[in-house]
Amino acid sequence: MRRLVETRARTLGFCGLRVTRPDRLPDLPGRLSAWLAEGAQGTMAWMADRADQRASPIALWPGLRSILVLAMSYRPEHDPLDLVARRDRGAVAAYAQRRDYHEVLKGRLKELGGYLSAKGDVRVKVFCDTAPVMEKTLAEAAGLGWQGKHTVLISRGHGNWLLLGAIYTSAEFEPDPPEPDHCGSCRACLDVCPTDAFPAPYRLDARRCISYLTIEHAGPIPAAFRAAIGNRVFGCDDCLAVCPWNKFARTAAESRLAARADLAAPALADLAALDDAAFRAFFAGTPVKRTGRDRFLRNVMIAIGNSGEPALAEAAVVRLRDPSPLVRGMAVWACGRLLEPGAVRALRRQHGDSESDAHVRDEWRAAGGLTEPRADETSAA
Repeated sequence: MRRLVETRARTLGFCGLRVTRPDRLPDLPGRLSAWLAEGAQGTMAWMADRADQRASPIALWPGLRSILVLAMSYRPEHDPLDLVARRDRGAVAAYAQRRDYHEVLKGRLKELGGYLSAKGDVRVKVFCDTAPVMEKTLAEAAGLGWQGKHTVLISRGHGNWLLLGAIYTSAEFEPDPPEPDHCGSCRACLDVCPTDAFPAPYRLDARRCISYLTIEHAGPIPAAFRAAIGNRVFGCDDCLAVCPWNKFARTAAESRLAARADLAAPALADLAALDDAAFRAFFAGTPVKRTGRDRFLRNVMIAIGNSGEPALAEAAVVRLRDPSPLVRGMAVWACGRLLEPGAVRALRRQHGDSESDAHVRDEWRAAGGLTEPRADETSAA
């Protein structure tokens, strides 16, 4: 049965399949509890929700006997770090430049789960970021790879550009041995992080992570991290891009995960012009759409402020009238970075004096050099 399932998985575009069992995760409850106790999840309250099931797969499904963990490659064709230097362009994380992997991967998992169920007359449940399932930890226990110092799964044969999914089943499969850690003395992923989000190897403080700040964090981005964000408008690939194990990675075999050319280096001026309807149309079918237009435009305004391009200032000035205070606040910050003090004061008289939102008023004061943003704006929220 195992060989049949593996063959089927390859035909569905998966680059790896390994097996573990729920009793092979003895350290998971303690590791998860300690991470949550630190508050390192930031505002991702869902990480604490149903933590008992997240820490114990058998608690999620008592009928569970074996866990099939699968990986699908999404290796980018070009080095994501090259785009960081193009300050008039927006950098979108490689996984988000293509069709939403939740849709693609879960569809393939369901196909494979249905095949397994039909062949073995067993029950299955499939997961891909849709339940309290720790895919990376399961993948490490199954020997699909190891969690590197950047906490992302690394495969000796496929690098770290991997999308993960799991199939819980009542079938009995022989588990695979875990993969040893092969990071050695390498610190590339830790040293490249623009915001020092790794307090130690193998530990991530999500509150400092650009991916968390630009995607999961809903409010104004703390001032302390804005300059470091650079032109990254959705996610960050820096720690992934420098991993030396990527030399073995191959381009995605799943055609529906092909990257969109228009998301490789979109112009910041074009992104700044998106209203809600245009945002939804442009990012339809991609992970970016799920964040919503206001949060995304917040990121675009920060990227414009970091561009050093006075020609982009007008795109920020237009957003001073945006319906969203989240966008307006970051547009103020961008104007403060790109325009002369006299021009900022004139804009403040035109827009700031009638501003009703407290956070945006704080941004106006900071942009005018009168005061810094409030304390809750400069701490990692």
